[in-house]
Amino acid sequence: MLSDTTRVRLLWALIDQELAVNELATRVGKPAPSVSQHLAKLRMARLVRTRREGTQVFYRLENEHVAQLVRDAVYNAEHAGPEVPPHHADEAERHAPVARSRSRAPGSSGSRTS
Repeated sequence: MLSDTTRVRLLWALIDQELAVNELATRVGKPAPSVSQHLAKLRMARLVRTRREGTQVFYRLENEHVAQLVRDAVYNAEHAGPEVPPHHADEAERHAPVARSRSRAPGSSGSRTS
């Protein structure tokens, strides 16, 4: 189920909210019929659930376990690149001044005087 990037993007969009098919289609940049097909597969896998309001169908993640699964999958994929993953960016910024200050000895400059 998570091998398809559109499905992962749909699940990611639903992490903290419930959305209608058209809104999901806009967010992932795919046609609504295509999104509906992906959502049907996610529903059969019990990763999302639906709520009907009039003619609109709203989707949300099945439960917090699915949300954690999606977060972990996305965060793990972010580690494949050479940069600091976005979910570690705040942590890297907090440690950056410490790392820089350790690289220079107090009172030292680039030149020596004898």
